[in-house]
Amino acid sequence: QLQLVESGGGLVQAGDSLRFSCVASGSGRTFSNYAMGWFRQAPGKAREFLGATIKSGSSTYYADSVKGRFIISRDNAKNTVYLQMNSLKPADTAVYYCNAIRGPTTSWGQGTQVTVSS
Repeated sequence: QLQLVESGGGLVQAGDSLRFSCVASGSGRTFSNYAMGWFRQAPGKAREFLGATIKSGSSTYYADSVKGRFIISRDNAKNTVYLQMNSLKPADTAVYYCNAIRGPTTSWGQGTQVTVSS
């Protein structure tokens, strides 16, 4: 499995932008062999899929709830996937997780908190 570490969370105001990074590592693991996704979990709610990018990064998919505001990209040379979040709203307050998928194998990062104040 890949080990994933997210960074970039914090306290922001409504309307701000924020970018998360998720760096992957793992002995003998090749980052470009994994599809990568982003999820979030707000207090008291189920984990929510936000979007994902395929192995090459040439295609991305988004949940309707964030389409047009969030952008996922990846840099396979840096073993990193990014989540750019724009026009943030208080409803975006949550812990954000990156996820790596290869066949039946999935890995999760530890999560990073974002709090959006109104």
